[in-house]
Amino acid sequence: MHSPRRFLIIFVICLASAFLVRSAAAAQAYLIADAQTGYILEQQKSRDKLQVGSLTKIATACVVLDWSEKRGGDLNAAVAVPPEAFQGITENSIGFQPGDTITLRDLLYAALVQSDNVAAATLAYHVGSRLETAEAGARLTPTDLFVAQMNALAKQLKMERTRFVNPHGIDWKVKPLPYSTAEDMGRLTRYAMNKPSFRFYVSQKERQILFNRQGHQMNYVLRNTNELLGRNGIDGVKTGQSSRAGQCLILYANRESQVIRQGQMETVYPRHLMVVLLGSTNRFGEGAALIQRGWQLYDQWSAAGRMADPKKIL
Repeated sequence: MHSPRRFLIIFVICLASAFLVRSAAAAQAYLIADAQTGYILEQQKSRDKLQVGSLTKIATACVVLDWSEKRGGDLNAAVAVPPEAFQGITENSIGFQPGDTITLRDLLYAALVQSDNVAAATLAYHVGSRLETAEAGARLTPTDLFVAQMNALAKQLKMERTRFVNPHGIDWKVKPLPYSTAEDMGRLTRYAMNKPSFRFYVSQKERQILFNRQGHQMNYVLRNTNELLGRNGIDGVKTGQSSRAGQCLILYANRESQVIRQGQMETVYPRHLMVVLLGSTNRFGEGAALIQRGWQLYDQWSAAGRMADPKKIL
């Protein structure tokens, strides 16, 4: 007597679950991973080559920070915004002008918090002019030398399906086209988030920067483009968007560490979740749904003993 009703309830639950999966998978590609180990909990077309827009600036920041750490580059040094920083750029949200002087640190904030293209280009031009590489004799521009370092970093991180062509990710009237994958961007983001300074930059909802224009001090308050920052344990990392790339988003979320006791032994497991979303039309809605789904998958994985297939490690 109750069988038809029971069958209907099961059917509705299955239908709802299928809808949730489809809605989470509406983007061209996505990946959910345990950020601590790099274990992929779920993915969709995560190896497809796609444009990633301003997610590129994660690589730009990493090259700058590596240069500062390994070669003693001073991030507090003030540099001039060169005319070259405006080439191919149609958006100038902060309103920089050639000749403005600003510290490298504030340029990093501008590039990562408000995703400013001129800031990213200025970083590349300045650091590129100080890079010593075997390619220096090929008459490459400072920006070309910098982008070569971005691609060298990608190779180091085994980002085998990635090509960077500029420091900001602009793909309009650009040949050859840049591309990456959700997997590769996950590898890059784990590398970046292991840097305390990078983690701090991308966790800022707002940040005031200062720059000098013809002897006058200018103040500007940056506002983070990541609308999910600060919600549900989300503490980073970056947005990206272009007509080719669609809406892109990478998120990090944290929960209190899990403590497992066995007798007198105690094991602490940090709980960090990462979501990479490419080619979305609703990145914040989908991103929030994937974080929620990610924690469900994480709890299932944890309860099953945290077994990790080596083939699913970033």
